[in-house]
Amino acid sequence: MSSTRNTDSRFPHTPVTLPGGGLNWLDQVARHARHIPDRVALRFEGVSTTWAELHRRVLALATGLATEGVGRGDRVAILMTNRPEYVEAVLAINLLGALAVPLNFRLTADEITFILKDSGSVALIADQALAPAVAAVRGTLSSPATCVVVGADPAQAGPETLNYADLAGASTAEPPAADIDERWPALIMYTSGTTGHPKGAVLSHLNLAGQSGTLIRYWRLHLDDDVNLCASPMFHIAALGTIAPSIATGGTTVIVPSKQFDPDDLLRTVESERVTHLFLVPAQWQQVIAHPGAPALATRLRAMSWGAAPASVTLLQAMADTFPGVPNVAVFGQTEMSPVTCALEGEDALRKIGSVGRPVPAVSVRVVDEEMRDVAPGEVGEIVYRGPTLMSGYWNNPEATAEAFAGGWFHSGDLVRADEEGFVYVVDRKKDMIISGGENIYCAEVENVLAGHPAVADVAIVGAPHPRWGETPVAVVVPADPLAPPTLDELTEWCQSRLASYKKPTRLQVMEALPRNASGKVLKPVLRQAVGTTPPD
Repeated sequence: MSSTRNTDSRFPHTPVTLPGGGLNWLDQVARHARHIPDRVALRFEGVSTTWAELHRRVLALATGLATEGVGRGDRVAILMTNRPEYVEAVLAINLLGALAVPLNFRLTADEITFILKDSGSVALIADQALAPAVAAVRGTLSSPATCVVVGADPAQAGPETLNYADLAGASTAEPPAADIDERWPALIMYTSGTTGHPKGAVLSHLNLAGQSGTLIRYWRLHLDDDVNLCASPMFHIAALGTIAPSIATGGTTVIVPSKQFDPDDLLRTVESERVTHLFLVPAQWQQVIAHPGAPALATRLRAMSWGAAPASVTLLQAMADTFPGVPNVAVFGQTEMSPVTCALEGEDALRKIGSVGRPVPAVSVRVVDEEMRDVAPGEVGEIVYRGPTLMSGYWNNPEATAEAFAGGWFHSGDLVRADEEGFVYVVDRKKDMIISGGENIYCAEVENVLAGHPAVADVAIVGAPHPRWGETPVAVVVPADPLAPPTLDELTEWCQSRLASYKKPTRLQVMEALPRNASGKVLKPVLRQAVGTTPPD
């Protein structure tokens, strides 16, 4: 680790910086390659990559990228589906002191172009499945100067495209040494951008080390045969944040290919790969518990976990009933925090059902009002953060950074309440809160109630203009039986003893499925457009 030199005469000894002595995932891979070379680091579609193989491949790719001019401080974009080469690419980029920029492969060419320009990426690493999208983007850019494709036909991505295997195998020389301090940036993670252009959160190696420590503690990742499943898309911090602790401990990560989520496939994978730790978003857990083979997971899993989107009390109770004895760990946070800020441990899962837990040790938390004053327990306020997992800021966006850090704390945009024991309950995103007749309506609260109706499979609440009240809630429902959707009267009657009258939905719209982003969050702007802005009669 590189350290600030100590000039205090009482402490004359300068810390020594030695190769491989850092607290970053590059040095961790190198240590595992030395001490447990034959243990499996990654599994993908039945193929294993050992720690020794991973280390060798990362060194080779870093050397190849260096020959193409990639160096310290450069940005290199990654546009790939889930695969081991994704991990290799991130590590090789970081080994050169460069920053990896994961790209959502579901973005349009214009959206990808914006991120490439905003980040100033000098190279792009893609896989062949996305080569047509790369070719479309490259046709509008004079850069990235270097394009690398995983697959047998890199020319699909345009002229002068390099083959990943050739680049990684071109030289056996060691890559240029880079002194990677823990505070040096590793990733630029672009937010989903549901409003305006996405912002790039700059995350350091220290941020990722803090995230690793958090999950090692809460998921109990400490045994040699721990096998952690990575089912999230790897361009998302939920995936990289899941892989980081296994890199820290030398555990095995099973990478799930990018495709439509299938509970049948998941159950087979958990069994065949001997998965012990499983994180899924609530929409995926909903499908799993509906599967007749789901209870068999209870004999395999050491911990199950959920996060990235709200879970209803109905779902959490169903998870407890389906997997008795398996700790259910809720993790909550956001990209800018690397991402976990709060966790609900298994022993509290039922006692505090609906909570996302208490702040993790690596994060300082306050719940504040608009004037940055702490609110009392039970009152709603915005949760704000400090800590070693907090990003350094938004890339190339000082205005957004200043706004986010107003008052010396990072503003999450999440409205929560904390009980007397410090357990946090999320009530809404600040921007999604509905104000009806001067009363605050928190969408998550209404959604939680409606999710318990037997005719409702999925639900989201958005606000729509109202001539008298300003705004009122609209319920967007996916029915449990498409042939027998609930009526508005049935839903308002269900709410009669469960919600104050002003919180009840005044309109109902039925959909086949709710639009969600890659992390499972409902796309509220899409829903608002779907329900329209015409006031009800």
